[in-house]
Amino acid sequence: MIPVQGFDGRKVMVLGLGRSGLATARALRAGGAEALCWDDGAAGRAAAEAEGFALHDPMAPGAFDAVAALITSPGIPHLYPAPHRAIAAAWAAGVPVDNDVGLFFRSLGLAGWDGLDEPPRVVAVTGSNGKSTTSALIAHILRTAGRSVQLAGNIGRGVLDIDPPESGGVVVLELSSYQIELARALTPDIAVFTNLSPDHLDRHGGMGGYFAAKRRLFSEGGPDRAVVGVDEIEGQYMANQLAEGPGDARVIRVSARKLEGPGWDLVTRKGWLAEMRKAKQVAAIDLRAVRGLPGAHNHQNAACAYGACRALGLAPKEIEAAFHSFEGLPHRSQRVAEIGGVSYVNDSKATNVDAAVKALGAFTRIRWICGGLEKEGGLAALAPAAGEVVKAYVIGREAAAFALKLGAIPHEICGDMATAVARAAAEAQPGDTVLLAPAAASFDQYDSFEHRGRDFMEQVGKLRG
Repeated sequence: MIPVQGFDGRKVMVLGLGRSGLATARALRAGGAEALCWDDGAAGRAAAEAEGFALHDPMAPGAFDAVAALITSPGIPHLYPAPHRAIAAAWAAGVPVDNDVGLFFRSLGLAGWDGLDEPPRVVAVTGSNGKSTTSALIAHILRTAGRSVQLAGNIGRGVLDIDPPESGGVVVLELSSYQIELARALTPDIAVFTNLSPDHLDRHGGMGGYFAAKRRLFSEGGPDRAVVGVDEIEGQYMANQLAEGPGDARVIRVSARKLEGPGWDLVTRKGWLAEMRKAKQVAAIDLRAVRGLPGAHNHQNAACAYGACRALGLAPKEIEAAFHSFEGLPHRSQRVAEIGGVSYVNDSKATNVDAAVKALGAFTRIRWICGGLEKEGGLAALAPAAGEVVKAYVIGREAAAFALKLGAIPHEICGDMATAVARAAAEAQPGDTVLLAPAAASFDQYDSFEHRGRDFMEQVGKLRG
């Protein structure tokens, strides 16, 4: 646990008592603060009471008297589409609002580091797609190289729930826009931006607000080094803002296109990763044989992880060796089975169109299981990427409406996962890939994308008889 510093003997309110909220309350208590807890759900309040925390209704009269800060969970809106009433009440009372990520950066380096031979480092990863794989891959590479590493944030443990890092240890954080946008302290040593595509637009008031939330990790924290995907205009803008000149090696640019200039660039083309310094190639890795990182989108993830690890001092050969032992993450281009010459791949995490487009580009002869709760922006971008789709099998409560937007893509309305897997398996030929890449959220039929992915895997398991 990282004890929260700066609130010893003071009252701090914690709003939202899920995984990160309870971890925050524990860390506040460990740092000498009095944590006052509240959740709109009875189960969350009961969990806090079971651990001996006092409940404190933020809407009660005088609720913010003598309260030093309000710490809110990332899922609770504070601006768009409308602030939670407790956050609005904190504003009215003049009480600062923060989150666990802000407390983490505020507290991490304040105690005990003067006795370490080598200060720990923090790598923070954000972006629309690929940040989980990139974060996990960075941690895997470091661990394989013998480095002390912890993975936390939007993946793994809560940021305040990790152990105090050892001398020379590395903390790898996956951070969502929700976690970044409210944090009052953001000071990673290395920050990674994978890419940007429309997502969470209602929460951020549009694409500009969404990008602004992501950008705070770089503009507020001033990382020593930034790894930036520049295949979208937002990444190009941010890389330019961060660099002091054309050869500024503090910014490592990542692209699937050839880059010009004297800086530090990582280019992924035709299955190869090339490291360029001052317009000269200094290392190259063949990614086509890396089974855990299939497709161009995973090659971008590999390049981002490579850049972060090179910035930490690892050699190209160390990184390349670790690539080959990386098995990937569940629900992200996860190879589930091969039955009768047909591959079954679970990419349930492809919850938006951009992620689905990248998944479709990683395989050939695809039997595509798609559908669910459609997000803003429509499905028009899917059609150009569907050249390898033999047929789509559409699931979801609004499967018929979703299917209408697939245009000329051959499709069948299946409704549920069991029907979709059975129909795809019945029609698949050896060499085909049955790919779950929904291009939609899961909440019309499932609790989460993980739940949806597990259902796919269970249905595939039944095919073995």
